[in-house]
Amino acid sequence: MGLYRTLRFRRRFGSKPLLPRNLEAMKTRKIFGISLSLILINMAAIMERADENLLPAVYKEVSEAFSAGPSDLGYLTFIRNFVQGLASPLAGVLVITYDRPTVLAMGTLCWALSTAAVGASHQFLQVAVWRAVNGFGLAIVIPALQSFIADSYLDAVRGTGFGLLNVVGTIGGIGGGVMATVMAGQRFWGIQGWRCAFIMMATLSALIGFLVFLFVIDPRKTIKTTRDTGEDSERNDLMDKGNFSSTSIWMESWTAMKAVIKVKTFQVIVLQGIVGSLPWTAMVFFTMWFELIGFDHNGAAALLSIFATGCAMGSLIGGLVADRMSHIYPHSGRVMCAQFSAFMGIPFSWFLLKVIPQSVSSYYTFAATLFLMGLTISWNGTAVNGPIFAEVVPAKHRTMIYAFDRAFEGSFSSFAAPMVGILSEKIYGYDPKSVDPNSGSVREAFALSRGLFTMMAVPFGLCCLFYTPLYLIFRRDRESARIASLKEAEMM
Repeated sequence: MGLYRTLRFRRRFGSKPLLPRNLEAMKTRKIFGISLSLILINMAAIMERADENLLPAVYKEVSEAFSAGPSDLGYLTFIRNFVQGLASPLAGVLVITYDRPTVLAMGTLCWALSTAAVGASHQFLQVAVWRAVNGFGLAIVIPALQSFIADSYLDAVRGTGFGLLNVVGTIGGIGGGVMATVMAGQRFWGIQGWRCAFIMMATLSALIGFLVFLFVIDPRKTIKTTRDTGEDSERNDLMDKGNFSSTSIWMESWTAMKAVIKVKTFQVIVLQGIVGSLPWTAMVFFTMWFELIGFDHNGAAALLSIFATGCAMGSLIGGLVADRMSHIYPHSGRVMCAQFSAFMGIPFSWFLLKVIPQSVSSYYTFAATLFLMGLTISWNGTAVNGPIFAEVVPAKHRTMIYAFDRAFEGSFSSFAAPMVGILSEKIYGYDPKSVDPNSGSVREAFALSRGLFTMMAVPFGLCCLFYTPLYLIFRRDRESARIASLKEAEMM
């Protein structure tokens, strides 16, 4: 009877075996789950970047509301980035105990709460405290987000994957910055517009965090299921016949920390990142600088949107170029892309801040320069650092390496914003009392531009130089990581 059914099946459908219906349904659900997870992860990236751009977009209004100068505003960015840097390793510990969607949801809800609280604050000290809480939430989210993307793409296209993440994140950054800048000059129900923007963004962030918690599937679980193994996640690697203790968590975390810090490639990228992230932190003053020149809220928002669009396109183009270069030059292609991108920051900073006349009549020159600048200086993180990190450590240590990268870079780069304010006020003569709330001040804009140039051109040059050792050590570290991964797979 069984043979008769088999022959009848083959006559009807041919000799090629078909998948059982339940297996087809499982594959369909898996594909749908992966797609939904990536959509929600990208939405979380959008909200994260939008949240980061909120305060810089309303620096001028916050300065007026709390009688704060550039150095005070710089300290707000310093506090958030410094706390974010110190707390980033916690993300690597949390993903051992919880899956990444849970960690992402926790961090998202934390930053949503702090964002709403900033909008409701009435004292400068309150804003500072809640900015610290905001940094804690971002410290949990960003490394988990980066390792999630690293696990979702293969080595050959990982630069493109990080580039796509940056594109959608930039959309959020543009939306958050434009929304806050446009709303800042208005009042809603008797409430200042910039406060309404913070509360609105907090509400949307909380909603996205809830959806991530409910529907996102960790890529590690998908990979394990595909291989038909019984392992669930890194957490199970610490379990011995059902026993799971906090001691084993901290021991595994400590082992991962030591393994990551010893990697020479990690040390080099962190070194360049410490100086390479300084210009990006200093750029939080761009909106304020344009408004001091005399641009209104809409004009300043448009210029920053053009710059952000250039950065988004540049990160994607950089990812594609770096992926292609890594095929041609497997051990040096990404490094060459990184040095090109870092070097381009020097001439563009000089032209933007020192050559273009600081006048509203230079709008189109500013726009073209900002777009081209964003197109060329935004390659490093998505095309180089993110993909290289994923190749020099075993997969289970990826969250930890991204977390420690944020810890070192975030802690040191946090000094850039207050340094811009201090240089502008103490050396170049910026006077907050001389600023006209309506028309700005050309003199103060000039002083701020000099502070910005100092904190951008020199760090870009050092960043380019510090990538050089990777030509020698990246190949060795990548081979070591591959051997370690193969040994772990054999043990399983």
